Amino acid sequence: MSSKYCFAIDRGGTFTDVYARCPNGKVRVMKLLSEDPANYKDAPTEGIRRILEQEIGKKLPKNEIIPTENIDWIRMGTTVATNALLERKGERMGLAITSGFRDLLYIGNQSRPNIFDLEIVCPDVLYEDVVEVEERIIPQQDVTEGEAMNNQWKVARSTTREGVLITKVLDEQKLQKDLKKLLNKGIGSLAVVLMHSYMYLEHEKRVGEIALALGFTHVSLSSVVIPMVKAVPRGLTACSDAYLTPCIKKYLKGFRSGFKDNLKGVNVLFMQSDGGLTQMDSFIGSRAILSGPAGGVVGYAMTTYKQFNKEPVIGFDMGGTSTDVSRFAGTYEHVFESTTAGVSIQAPQLDVNTVAAGGGSRLFFRSGMFVVGPDSAGAHPGPVCYRKNGYLAVTDANLALGRLLPQYFPKIFGPNEDEPLDKEGTLRAFQELTDEINTFREGADIMSLEEVAMGFVEVANEAMCRPIRALTQAKGHDTSQHILSVFGGAGAQHACAIARALGMHKVFVHKYAGILSAFGMALADVVHEVQEPCARRYETKNYPYIEERITALKEKCIETLQSKGFKRIEYELYLHMRYKGTDCALMCTALESTSQDHGKKFAYGDFKGAFLERYKNEFGFIIDDRPIIIDDIRVRGIGKSSVDVTEGCRPASGDPPVELETLVYFHGGYQSTKVYKLSNLCAGHIIPGPAIIKDQLSTILIEPDCHATITKQGDISIDVGSGPKFKVGKELDAIQLSIFSHRFMSLAEQMGRILQRTSISTNIKERLDFSCALFGPDGGLVSNAPHIPVHLGAMQEAVQYQRKVLGHKLQEGDVLLSNHPTAGGSHLPDLTVITPVFRKGRSADGPIFYVASRGHHADIGGITPGSMPPHSTSIHQEGAVFKSFKLVDRGVFKEEALIDALMAPGKIPGSSGTRNLHDNLSDLRAQVAANQKGIVLVNELIDYYGLDVVQAYMNHIQESAEMAVKDLLKVVSKRTLGEDGLVNLKAKEFMDDGSEICLNVCINSEEGTAVFDFSGTSHEVWGNCNAPRAITMSAIIYCLRCMVGYDVPLNQGCLNPIEIKIPPGSILAPSDEAAVVGGNVQTSQRVVDVILKAFKACAASQGCMNNVTFGDKDVGYYETVAGGAGAGPTWHGRSGIHSHMTNTRITDPEILEKRYPVVLQKFTLRRGTGGSGKYRGGDGVIRQLMFRRLLTMSILTERRVFAPYGMEGGECGAKGENYLVRRNGRIIRLPSKTSVDVEKGDVFLLHTPGGGGYGMVHDAPYELCIESPNKRQKHIERGSVYDFNKAQESV
Repeated sequence: MSSKYCFAIDRGGTFTDVYARCPNGKVRVMKLLSEDPANYKDAPTEGIRRILEQEIGKKLPKNEIIPTENIDWIRMGTTVATNALLERKGERMGLAITSGFRDLLYIGNQSRPNIFDLEIVCPDVLYEDVVEVEERIIPQQDVTEGEAMNNQWKVARSTTREGVLITKVLDEQKLQKDLKKLLNKGIGSLAVVLMHSYMYLEHEKRVGEIALALGFTHVSLSSVVIPMVKAVPRGLTACSDAYLTPCIKKYLKGFRSGFKDNLKGVNVLFMQSDGGLTQMDSFIGSRAILSGPAGGVVGYAMTTYKQFNKEPVIGFDMGGTSTDVSRFAGTYEHVFESTTAGVSIQAPQLDVNTVAAGGGSRLFFRSGMFVVGPDSAGAHPGPVCYRKNGYLAVTDANLALGRLLPQYFPKIFGPNEDEPLDKEGTLRAFQELTDEINTFREGADIMSLEEVAMGFVEVANEAMCRPIRALTQAKGHDTSQHILSVFGGAGAQHACAIARALGMHKVFVHKYAGILSAFGMALADVVHEVQEPCARRYETKNYPYIEERITALKEKCIETLQSKGFKRIEYELYLHMRYKGTDCALMCTALESTSQDHGKKFAYGDFKGAFLERYKNEFGFIIDDRPIIIDDIRVRGIGKSSVDVTEGCRPASGDPPVELETLVYFHGGYQSTKVYKLSNLCAGHIIPGPAIIKDQLSTILIEPDCHATITKQGDISIDVGSGPKFKVGKELDAIQLSIFSHRFMSLAEQMGRILQRTSISTNIKERLDFSCALFGPDGGLVSNAPHIPVHLGAMQEAVQYQRKVLGHKLQEGDVLLSNHPTAGGSHLPDLTVITPVFRKGRSADGPIFYVASRGHHADIGGITPGSMPPHSTSIHQEGAVFKSFKLVDRGVFKEEALIDALMAPGKIPGSSGTRNLHDNLSDLRAQVAANQKGIVLVNELIDYYGLDVVQAYMNHIQESAEMAVKDLLKVVSKRTLGEDGLVNLKAKEFMDDGSEICLNVCINSEEGTAVFDFSGTSHEVWGNCNAPRAITMSAIIYCLRCMVGYDVPLNQGCLNPIEIKIPPGSILAPSDEAAVVGGNVQTSQRVVDVILKAFKACAASQGCMNNVTFGDKDVGYYETVAGGAGAGPTWHGRSGIHSHMTNTRITDPEILEKRYPVVLQKFTLRRGTGGSGKYRGGDGVIRQLMFRRLLTMSILTERRVFAPYGMEGGECGAKGENYLVRRNGRIIRLPSKTSVDVEKGDVFLLHTPGGGGYGMVHDAPYELCIESPNKRQKHIERGSVYDFNKAQESV
């Protein structure tokens, strides 16, 4: 035990938590406001001052330097970096990037954050200005030294010992001139991001030397910050480092200055995002984002996990605006690329999943549903009970139910921060909301105030269960087989209910749960990491090289930690491994046995076995005979801290002392509830529920049928009972409606996780191009996850077609396969697998519901690889066709018949059967497995609630969506109401070939119904831009959801108030034989344009997906490219972004150049192409590809003839353009849709369309992107679950 004071501090956004261990073993804990300028400059310094003053009994004036002779160590986590990133208050900085890529980080991966927002708001870039660096490195590929010499290129070796070509040497003179301009603007921090610098560092190194010599105070080189492939996330990481590190250094300088000799002689350590501590001078911005939350993960990992025989643990940290969820099962789970505050950061981070649900989450009643969040009341004004004219929030619900006791809270509320919690104000606000709900539910049973508050708590609990299920089941773990470790201020009020809902039987609340992040820092070890790229196969001949690099990195780690005084040093070795041809890399530690390949052992353990074991656990299979690639080698050195913080608790000698009894509302009414103080409880005390345990920092609710035991260490272990079962009836209950909405969505999400885990193709496993859905007994959509716009209405059409054609013939064990446009298909590569579900013993009654999954298969035959030919004129040229194919017949998988059908296109001259049979079969089996998971989950619901109740709520959910759309139509109709009570909206648009899409919308303002009549639309075309009816359905649902403006269940109900009239034989309802591949990717965008034009919602976005494919017999590549978004009534259009019916992420430039025979010469904004207006349309992009060998290139584009329209006087956006520049300089203008052979040295130049402007033009200066203040994100969502959901929306 130290003879001096030791401090562990978590400086959070609102509160700073302090854990202090005194020389006599006494423990002090403290919580104070992080910002309180009237009373102190810095919260951690003040916390240390107060404890030292109180313990040593000597006055330490606030404004004087604190003596350090009594301080052994200080460990700290801080949100300084996170807050600066969220609020965009970092250092003024510039970006130096390879010429031609000026806007690369602005465009990013080109996907928009929220697919249903017409006003696209992306986080601001961190840099103020850009310097384009004249230099270029490209992978050597098959270029010989002689060829390089002829082109005056230099051949060099990278750090991975791969060949690279220096095609343009660094122009130092121009660079110096440009950097001086940044300095003259007052910019002193610089991020440097050069193409392929992760493996060739020389140019970046030289840029850094020049910048520092010129006077830049801080330079972040991307090759040093994180030497990993992918220019965009590496560049964003370097920017975040240049933006945040100077802020951290300033904060550390200020922190040091509050102590004698700037803390000389005191061991000061800071928590990094990866859960390890580092020396104060090594603490940098890119590693500081999760500094605070990481302490909480270490805290429960070192306490809960060890106390419960190493059972896996879910960490549940519920705060004011958000909740952090994480998992520990013996090793820390890291992610290596994650998004925080809109910035992708490539750095080791604990997988902490943050969701927008906390004590401050606001409560709404919308379209008959109870809604919690994602909007937050924040700290200011906060919930109603804070006395600052705030909003009803989850905290208010707990207060109204008696679960929070105002007398135990400090008087820090109100405008002067000197009043208690306002329970009366909360009850008044709830009564108003209760009256509103009862008025809406006229004719139903009157709800009490308490029932309403309880309903919101239940909905909040269900919202928080979803990410926990996703986090565990994504990696093949059973959620119920975990302990729930609860910490943070609000979590313990919800813990028992959440554990019960998830099937967990144990909740653990550490005695320092209110400050567990600070306590975790006291337990953490010091970590030093080194990493470098590898790019080698894991095979015998490469063992010596890999072993040599591991040894070198290991020695570097040990040397660094030894220099910091550590004697007990451990290290962890990681290889970042993936199958060749996939992007799904796993960071693996070795199995204990040594790896043996053809008799030769790998010195550092069996990494291959570890990779295969983990891959099978996460994805359900392994790929035989596929080479394994090592992308990176990583060594994590650990200096063991040897800090002893074990504390005992005196044993109980009698019954636990009761403070008071109060009434708390649970299901069924108020119950008498005993209140205890944790400080008065002893080891062995058992507290039966219902009960409340109060400690200094949190309120722990022990629900009925649960009981708490005080452990030997003084912590709280809660055994969770099943609880009373309350019968839910078929009648509509607004609370159950919201809960079932979450359950149905969770069910579809879990189906998707199974599909992603068990599929094999890149399209489904990594691009996540799939949807899973649940349908009622009538085939109507109930829930769909996630929301890929073009799938929204289409899958319902597919299920209802099969029900109509085969309904009475279907039997238990049947599974159907369909992709035909007239059977609800979108285009042929999207294969839909449909499973009818029968109740056991009642198969004669027919299906009780349906589940379905739709996945995009990379190839199903046809006249071109990829099954997306730009010049097809018949559906049979586009691949295998399935209308009502029995994939499984009464439990038997019909593989032989399936293979015959997939190979059938090969019988057509010039066409081929599937070129990917193995992947097709594997992915279809995965889709069947996903459907089976859905069946199991729905049957669990039926077993619990009963079939009649589940089916009733399927209908209720649809009715809720119907109500939301009716409300929208009534609002729209008020703008242009005719004398007859009807509103007629009209619009037409032209495709590039002259085809018309016409729409007349007639709205009945009283009923809230509408007719969407596409009469006048042109006949189907001799080409492939014909769009099946299902595409139009999806476009209508998408547009309605965008115009509603808030989350509504996207299901059949959205279309119930809508009658859709499409003329048969038109481009929107083509014949059975029509080619349709372009309808899915192009015409769908133009249908959206027409609908939004009719409603005058906003100007046109680019109206195109800019489909580009190239390849030969050995390689194939497909991408869609961003353009400009349309402006609206109150916003400018975003530049360089995908819009409406697509949101596909684009391949990172370094991956593109490394894996494919092309060089990306330019990818930047096409400035000035957005339409002018009061609000300006977004700009398109310029994308320039040079081909490195003979290939075939195909393009499928629109808006090359007719420009994207402006609205209300705004001007049109610029049309797109396609050019081919032959190597001899000849320039050829290409049409919208074509296929052409390209030669080595040829360049394809793509100019994508801009968005239309909105409102009359004025003389306001043009700004690239103006963010609407009211659209700024109020909370951080992050973690692997969030990234998965965003990746899937990016399809």
